[in-house]
Amino acid sequence: MQTGSKVYIAGTGIISAIGNNIAECLTALETGYAGIGEMQHISSIHKKTLPVAEVKAGNETLAEWAQLPVNITRTALLGTIAAKEALLNAGIKKFNGLRTGLISANSVGGMDKTEDFYALFSKDHTAGRLRNVVNHECGSVTKIMADALGIKDFITTISTACSSSANAIFFGARLIKNNRLDMVVAGGTDALTRFTLNGFNSLMILDNEACKPFDENRKGLNLGEGAGYIVLLSEKAAEELNVQPVCTLSGYCNANDAYHQTASSPSGTGSFLAMKGALQKSGLRPSDIDYINLHGTGTKNNDVSEGTAIKEIFDPHYPKMSSTKSFTGHTLGASGGIEAVFSMLAIQHGFIYPNLRFTTQMKELPFAPETKFAKGFKVNHVLSNSFGFGGNCSSLIFSKI
Repeated sequence: MQTGSKVYIAGTGIISAIGNNIAECLTALETGYAGIGEMQHISSIHKKTLPVAEVKAGNETLAEWAQLPVNITRTALLGTIAAKEALLNAGIKKFNGLRTGLISANSVGGMDKTEDFYALFSKDHTAGRLRNVVNHECGSVTKIMADALGIKDFITTISTACSSSANAIFFGARLIKNNRLDMVVAGGTDALTRFTLNGFNSLMILDNEACKPFDENRKGLNLGEGAGYIVLLSEKAAEELNVQPVCTLSGYCNANDAYHQTASSPSGTGSFLAMKGALQKSGLRPSDIDYINLHGTGTKNNDVSEGTAIKEIFDPHYPKMSSTKSFTGHTLGASGGIEAVFSMLAIQHGFIYPNLRFTTQMKELPFAPETKFAKGFKVNHVLSNSFGFGGNCSSLIFSKI
């Protein structure tokens, strides 16, 4: 086993409400363009009352970009587009001879197609197309993506709510470190569905305006959709492929405080354990972190919980931080992947992203997020947080080479 070897990140790919690729997302982050607005592609009774962050393309267009049939679930279309860009961005066209895996996360599976089927079947049991339910479960989405990417050696799915993608990424890193795989495409994808929208609305944690994470007057989150993937390489694979990685995945940790089915621990126990564990894994001190990509959903409970844990670890010297969910909405199973891409880009370009719509500091916390886009910073280490339902909390640390 090569448990001491480094895990390099060679490429990234993304599609979200603020852009269909890396270049478009970077432009949106710099100009302050948020992808949150009225529903266009999902049909819901909440269309006029609950803003969402949709990818700005219909399934026909997405299928063309992904080179997949149009009847495939939107979750797989989004994931395939982002994963293909990650491989292209890494400059990897062929990976024959390398033990290659796809570790893909999602929380909704093919629910969008299941909803189409159910609308017809519930009225007439002879109606509806069964092909719309065969890809219902989460693993089926990963199988579609693996076939499209040509990955066969190791394929699995992670579904741990909002920490899914972060867990997929560090599971991929562990497979590489333990000499099971040479290369892993890891991240996550999720499409908006009525099931998700109605479920979160029943929890009464959705904002009827564009969200404002870590603001004293925050009212909740906005749901989003998209996909984010990164290409992880062993040292040997990086040499063989002759790629120039930007950073390493230096630290990672998953922790669970088992506090509540959906709510975060008010004391931030799970968040604290995840961040502390990732720092210990990386061998870094809190003062080494240059930027935190906050989980920052914008709910009353979550922001207090995460902020309390950050205070416990970093007080009195806080790194720059922001929640990019103020741009993309909360993409659930895809959020850790999308924010991993943003974290790597921050290191690559020296960027610090703004926390949109922040105006009033939370009374419980002694720090505030960044409000302006900044460039030219020396960003060596980025901490990215992803905290899910059931207390499933994960933190990743990306470090410049």
